[in-house]
Amino acid sequence: MTDPLTAPTTDDLVRQIQHHLTFTIGKDAEHASTYDWRMAVSHTIRDLMVGPWFAATRATYDQQAKRVYYLSMEFLIGRILGDAIINLGLDQEMDAAFARLGLDRDAVLSDEPDAALGNGGLGRLAACFMESLASLQCPAYGYGIRYEHGLFRQRFEGGRQVESPEDWLDQSHPWEFTRPESSYVIGFKGHVEHVDGRAVWHPTESVEARAYDTPVIGWGGHWANTLRLWGAHPTTLFDLHRFNAGDYTAAAAPEALARTLSRVLYPDDTTEQGKELRLKQEYFLTAAALHDILRRFMGEYGDLRRLPEKVAIQLNDTHPAIAGPELIRLLMDDHGFDFAEARDIARGTLNYTNHTLLPEALETWPTWLFGRVLPRHMQIVEMIDADHRAATGGGDSTAIVRDDHVHMGELAFIMVGKVNGVSALHSDLVRSTVFADLHRLHPDRILNETNGVTPRRWLRMANPPLAHLLDDTIGTGWTTDLNELSRLETHAGDAGFQDRLRAAKRENKVALADGLLAGLGVKADPDAIFDVQVKRIHEYKRQLLNILETIALWQRMHDAPNADWTPRVKIFGGKAAPGYWLAKDVIYLINSVARVVNNDPVTKHLLQVAYPPNYNVSMAERLIPAADLSEQISTAGKEASGTGNMKFTMNGALTIGTLDGANVEIRELVGAENFFLFGMDAEQAQARVTQPGHARAAIEASPHLKDALVAIATGRFSDGATDRFNTLLDRTWNDDPFLVASDFDSYFASQRQVDAAYADHARWDRMAALNIARSGFFSSDRTIRGYMDDIWQAKPVKLA
Repeated sequence: MTDPLTAPTTDDLVRQIQHHLTFTIGKDAEHASTYDWRMAVSHTIRDLMVGPWFAATRATYDQQAKRVYYLSMEFLIGRILGDAIINLGLDQEMDAAFARLGLDRDAVLSDEPDAALGNGGLGRLAACFMESLASLQCPAYGYGIRYEHGLFRQRFEGGRQVESPEDWLDQSHPWEFTRPESSYVIGFKGHVEHVDGRAVWHPTESVEARAYDTPVIGWGGHWANTLRLWGAHPTTLFDLHRFNAGDYTAAAAPEALARTLSRVLYPDDTTEQGKELRLKQEYFLTAAALHDILRRFMGEYGDLRRLPEKVAIQLNDTHPAIAGPELIRLLMDDHGFDFAEARDIARGTLNYTNHTLLPEALETWPTWLFGRVLPRHMQIVEMIDADHRAATGGGDSTAIVRDDHVHMGELAFIMVGKVNGVSALHSDLVRSTVFADLHRLHPDRILNETNGVTPRRWLRMANPPLAHLLDDTIGTGWTTDLNELSRLETHAGDAGFQDRLRAAKRENKVALADGLLAGLGVKADPDAIFDVQVKRIHEYKRQLLNILETIALWQRMHDAPNADWTPRVKIFGGKAAPGYWLAKDVIYLINSVARVVNNDPVTKHLLQVAYPPNYNVSMAERLIPAADLSEQISTAGKEASGTGNMKFTMNGALTIGTLDGANVEIRELVGAENFFLFGMDAEQAQARVTQPGHARAAIEASPHLKDALVAIATGRFSDGATDRFNTLLDRTWNDDPFLVASDFDSYFASQRQVDAAYADHARWDRMAALNIARSGFFSSDRTIRGYMDDIWQAKPVKLA
């Protein structure tokens, strides 16, 4: 924790908050709004992060320690203030300061907007990794894009998803430091010429990448690393000659290009313009990061042959895969290396994390687009491809350039030292499916690093009732060593402990019911099962399976309302990509079902359906501690890992799920008897999907599923309109590539096992306690130690 000799007292904090309110914000206490107070508190906490940040930087330079650089299109960091207070060990002092100042602590903390820098698990994982890197005192930078509007703000109109821009930067962002001295010109398009045997790229478009730094404080407040986000700015503000001639649009073109690059996360790429923008964004991030890394390295060491010794660069998914060609370009064109030496330096420095088994998610770019936007890189990609073929004898199946496309997964694999999957099952499937042929050529390149989440954020901060119970029962050591949770095993069967565990869960459920759910008009009974599925809306994640089971359950309840039902509150959350119409139809169906079910006088005391819009980190921090049941129901073989499943488990929710991603490891660790398993495994799913007519056969064999589909088709949830969900129905009856129909009966039966278990309080509480006790493996600290040892060869740095 923060050194008690230098840690601020409550009096110190009050004085500093008042100082910042007056001299930073320019307000007096009498006229200050919640926003003003929140900004004053944020600046006070930021001041306390700067000392450890500087100390960490000095120690890294003094000891010439190896640095880790994490390149990611997403960093879903959520609110910073509460997390920083916890990690600095100032929660009690800050509570007293809030009280002294007459401030509502929760109102101040919740006034902070979520930083709109990510979408889902990929970005949240990156945020957890940054926190663990700091907590473990591993020198690291995270590199991302400072999105002006992020993904989008989700709202529902008539049950349909409507997207609008996120406005998180419409107000001052108190955590960042602008670094105008760390700016780089990034080029696009143009042509390549060869001068004195060296290639010279002449871009015709350019933007300036400007650095914005946020310190990331680790547990105890001893060490802070840097999250460096790049904002795009015009290299020339506007063309004055054109402006004066009245051509205002053309005059502002450079500014428009720059703002477009860092405005939105994942722009719709169903158009050629959208594809070009995505490719430019990925190059913008990667090129700026590599320029920055080489500048820092050259200032410290000078000899680029030592780059693999002192630098480890991790590519988070294929988005930054252009790093291979870009690093080779910089080494060859700017520093005079030949191709072979540049290739070896790059491969010794770069590593790649694969996050998907879906072929469509392994990015590819048409060669004409890639070559037009990045002409020099297209030449280098072809050089890498030819070199790899010559060295390995690889054929078309392992080629980077094939079918008139550049395949970024293959490029990433070929240009790195290590490729890692993110769960044991996923890594096995990476070897046997998406990279099977490359794995045969490079059998030692793929390894596994199962994902994890930070317990500081996702247990201590998000779930104070449970955290206090853990502290009282086993001490506070679990905060930095999550394996300490195993000491709960001896308490799992104790009636007194179970009572306290149930009370902690109920406190969270009451807060959710009286707050978020009541705000939606949902009457949630805290004694009902809170059944939660929150994640990106995608066919393979099977929110459709969940809502079809909900319909089938409601139909049974409606037919026999006096039967011995276990009441449920079904909670959904997540966004669909703007161009993903099937996913948006699933959202519309969920909301349509909720409107009917929640107002059914026969069953509304037994079943409620809630879909709060604009799911984000802050909402997750409310939903996950209140969940009784965690829905992890993806088609087996499709989910790489998941991290939500881990958060739910360590917060005492039981899992209903398939043998997919990290579910496999969760089930092994918590025990099969404490996990509700259903559905086919990956091998069975792969075989089933090839069988002609599998969907229709499964539906005909399942009266519950058929009744649910008929209810949709006959307009039960669409005011009698029979064609509203035709696309979804056709997909389910005649195609069903993610096997919703084939797994439905197994899922329905497993849900009834959930009902029976929940009705037995002692059994359920013991299962929940064992899930918590056996979740220690899923700490991101363990994951990062694995990366440090197996991939980066990086060591923690001790402070003097």
